[in-house]
Amino acid sequence: MKLFGAILEKELRSNSQLKTLPAETVLMNSNSYIRAIPVVLSGSMRVIRQDEDGREILLYYIKPGESCIMSFLAGIHQDTSKVKLVVEEDSDVLMLPIAKASEWIKVYPEWADFIFKLYHQRFEELLDVINAVAFQKLDERIVTLLKRKASVYGSIEFNITHQQLAEELGTTREVISRLLKQMEKQQLINLSRNKITLNTPL
Repeated sequence: MKLFGAILEKELRSNSQLKTLPAETVLMNSNSYIRAIPVVLSGSMRVIRQDEDGREILLYYIKPGESCIMSFLAGIHQDTSKVKLVVEEDSDVLMLPIAKASEWIKVYPEWADFIFKLYHQRFEELLDVINAVAFQKLDERIVTLLKRKASVYGSIEFNITHQQLAEELGTTREVISRLLKQMEKQQLINLSRNKITLNTPL
């Protein structure tokens, strides 16, 4: 995958470590120091916020050609990560040292543009999360999350457990299971073992 112009592309690949990561790999934990930022070549990752009790909520996904702006910001300020980064699908990822990522802001306009566009995109996604938590009912949030996942996977059918959905929405498995059964009765989704199929278009 070509992400940038020839010069920056060569710099990125020569200065980064390529990692192939299976799904559910925890690439970064909350409160860990940032040594490198991920640039996703294939697959996807999810960015999660955890509270002190270990409860989680999904913030956004990182798709091919994207990176984690929150990791970048924490890294350049020599701060610890405020999020947890988990591989959603098997992924190929370039791990770029934070010193290079910071240095390139001043050297390569296209890298600076990439970072600023990411910041804007993630800011809007975080606003969507806040709006969903504040104003949407849980069943509406489930539909929104399932459509986001379908977009990430490029398919209306994907594997996920009720427990995973509960963790990403910050609620309990029992509540999610009850609402999913209601949604199935309404013919919004089809349920099978660890699999959900959307009956609505993306």
